[in-house]
Amino acid sequence: MNSVVLIGRLTRDPEVRYTTSQMAVATFSLAVDRPVRSGEEKKADFIRITCFGKTAELVERYMSKGRQVAVQGRIQTGSYQNKDGQTVYTTDVVADRVEFLGSANGNGTRSEADRFDGGMGVPSPEPPAGFDAMDDDVPF
Repeated sequence: MNSVVLIGRLTRDPEVRYTTSQMAVATFSLAVDRPVRSGEEKKADFIRITCFGKTAELVERYMSKGRQVAVQGRIQTGSYQNKDGQTVYTTDVVADRVEFLGSANGNGTRSEADRFDGGMGVPSPEPPAGFDAMDDDVPF
């Protein structure tokens, strides 16, 4: 099973691009706090998130740096050759679902974006051809 649920804050505004078939692809980073013991300094992991289709468009429209969100999806690994010819390995979360948490304006009152349901919980479509999909076949 490949499933992940994360809660964190966006470290930057989402970036959206479109495939040749005009499917939206949004990427953003999520700062997820690590558990710490009393007296220890807070630490966080910075996780790259990718989502597709309507979910990507809504993320671009309603989410911005600092916004607290929940993400549900799967982990996907990959690699590429950098300009120096070295192999760089990547780990990303491909989000099926992205939901707002807290209020957008930070003062406890709900804004229009907080009230907008708009299908943020609607699963993203399948990634477009050419996006490395993992083989889900079980070998037994």
